[in-house]
Amino acid sequence: MIPRSFLFVPADSDRKLARGPESGASALILDLEDSVAPDRKPVARAMAAAWLRARDPTPKAWVRVNALDTGLAMVDLAAVVGARPDGIVLPKCQGAADLARIDAALSALEAREGLPDRAIPVMPLVTETPAAMFTLGAYAGAPRLAAITWGGEDLAAALGARSNRLADGTWDEPYRLARALTLFAAGAAGVPAIDTVYADARDLEGLRAECEAARRMGFVGRMAIHPAQVAVIEAAFAPTEQERAWAARVVAAFEAQPGAGVIALDGRMVDRPHLVQAKRILGTG
Repeated sequence: MIPRSFLFVPADSDRKLARGPESGASALILDLEDSVAPDRKPVARAMAAAWLRARDPTPKAWVRVNALDTGLAMVDLAAVVGARPDGIVLPKCQGAADLARIDAALSALEAREGLPDRAIPVMPLVTETPAAMFTLGAYAGAPRLAAITWGGEDLAAALGARSNRLADGTWDEPYRLARALTLFAAGAAGVPAIDTVYADARDLEGLRAECEAARRMGFVGRMAIHPAQVAVIEAAFAPTEQERAWAARVVAAFEAQPGAGVIALDGRMVDRPHLVQAKRILGTG
């Protein structure tokens, strides 16, 4: 199961590393990239590895490395793989070829550390450069792919935009497109889609509304930049009791008639796509 909420934590902050597990987030992302100044990168790597080695099993702990074109990603991986992170977040991913590069590096490091091959999954940020937008349909079958997420801030900077949102707070057109294509990319690759951060940490109502819309569209979770956002994200993406009850009945109905393609349930016809949806709700598919 991919976590519902991912909270970014600067890996060079003792205070934020200590408080991260108290947030209630399903997973933390120990950040070695944007939230860490260049001269603090070595410190952040060492602190991330030490924290990972000393941590409790929950919450899950992923690491966002630096982008491949910085020359720092492989140094980041070499520093943290031995501490067994639950996953790697790859920023500014340009396409499936970048996942192949990360896969090769991780396999070598896993062998060095005595870990099973491909024990560490990867979640790429797939819309942070204009060029990446043209590769979103090619992630199916990419190695280690656990989920797909997107980012609007780096994309806005790359486009020279003054803002990525309209006056009413909704995404402007290029970023609505990036968000939608991320959802399609994840669906085509058969992995979950995770929504990007909501930059205004004070606007919890805006976050709640956007999370509810994201879940309706098919996203299964969201990244957070502040602990106060976590409870909103968790509540918005958690299945309701009514949804779980419906899902359990759909699964039970198909188990009772394993050869059926369509089944009548409560006067409505449910078919195999509904079974897939039901299993996702229950966390079994």
